[in-house]
Amino acid sequence: MDAFYASAEQAAKPSLRGKPVVVGGLGPRGVVATASYEARRFGVHSAMPMAQARRLAPNAAYLVPRFTLYRSVSDQVMELLGRLSPLVEPLSLDEAFVDLEAGGTADDTASALEIGRELRAAIQAVTGLSGSVGLAGSKMLAKIASEEAKPDGIRLIEPGTERAHLAPMPVRTLPGVGPATADHLRRAGMTTVNDLAEAGEAELIRLLGKAHGAALHRMAYGFDDRPVVAERDAKSVSVEDTFDMDLHDRVRVRTEVERLADRCVQRLRGAGRSGRTVVLKVRRYDFSTLTRSETLRGPTDDPAVVREAAARLLEAVDTTGGVRLLGVGVTGLADYTQEDLFAQAAGARAAAAPEDDVAAPQEAAEARAGAADDGPGAEEAAAEQLAARRWPAGHDVLHEVHGHGWVQGSGVGRVTVRFEEPGAAAPGRGRPFRVDDPALRPADPLPLVPDPPDYSSWPASRPKSRSGAGAPGAASRP
Repeated sequence: MDAFYASAEQAAKPSLRGKPVVVGGLGPRGVVATASYEARRFGVHSAMPMAQARRLAPNAAYLVPRFTLYRSVSDQVMELLGRLSPLVEPLSLDEAFVDLEAGGTADDTASALEIGRELRAAIQAVTGLSGSVGLAGSKMLAKIASEEAKPDGIRLIEPGTERAHLAPMPVRTLPGVGPATADHLRRAGMTTVNDLAEAGEAELIRLLGKAHGAALHRMAYGFDDRPVVAERDAKSVSVEDTFDMDLHDRVRVRTEVERLADRCVQRLRGAGRSGRTVVLKVRRYDFSTLTRSETLRGPTDDPAVVREAAARLLEAVDTTGGVRLLGVGVTGLADYTQEDLFAQAAGARAAAAPEDDVAAPQEAAEARAGAADDGPGAEEAAAEQLAARRWPAGHDVLHEVHGHGWVQGSGVGRVTVRFEEPGAAAPGRGRPFRVDDPALRPADPLPLVPDPPDYSSWPASRPKSRSGAGAPGAASRP
């Protein structure tokens, strides 16, 4: 998918279409997850520190990711891919390999191009977004082809042309060649894929070791025999947050750990899984990182159980000096939940004090208590942080009078909302509200295409080619 998160935000928000959009963590330590093509013209790119992005593109729209929306769109795309073949290997929310040969949907270059074009049209019709398709005889080359096709294109690497196609490309094009390996190869006089092929396998083994050197030599010639694997079972589910300022108050740290535990369980349940081992990650003020884990008596998806386990793990961690990052994860995943007395007791305690009724005032009180120890102005800063967490920029809201909208920003006790919906012909109007306005509440994202066309009978069966030409390959990447 093309600039997936940013493109989804532009499709959902008429006022942002054609404008630079940056999605990621908005704090001083945040990083860019995705930048729209308009933002990329200013030099903004993924994994860039958000502070640097703001200097390069000060007038861009900066939004917090909405993973509920992205997963919904991803599911629509993956469903289309599943109609092409039983072998679909998702790499992330916005990309996957598809074995067209296994699906019987393509047996030569002409039919592969035809199905690729149909796929792009189907993605556009169902999601309102564009995707780029790469077609080739291997996963490595299909991935390279899709990058060349971006944005909103299709690229086929013809069988037999792999070696010539790769030759002029930089060594970083090949999988497994990162900055350190590229620098090592550069010092040996190798900067292009052709240099690797001509160096020979023995020289690459001498430089990089047997396994890496031999694999790189094969890839330099375009050989990649990795199959498309339909099942990529997750081994863990985790969430983490990096904080704008180091957390010093122990109560605040515990509150954040419990919030992360709840988010982790939401993801766990969303995947239809449970887990047996709870993991806590703490990065301290000096960048030292500690992990602690506790294995339960059986797998669970009970938020109270995970919260309490994470809190117990926190008790064994020294947070003196401050905390930069916290994370909570669950491993040992299973497809079922084993109920036990501990889980039932924790559930009873949660039922006695419903979280929805007490979480917000308790959270605010703890934040104010922690801020009181940090000196003048800290309480106001804590209040602003709480407002930003409650009303993240770009997220959906619903007003009793004005309807559905999204948060443009918050500060000084106010939240600004722009009321518009996907598909609107013109941008909506922005209105300010108090952050505690009872008529305003968070909402779920609206679908980008309210009534998508029916693709249940796609793709239509087509006669097999008798040309004798080989299939273009076993992989396609949207």
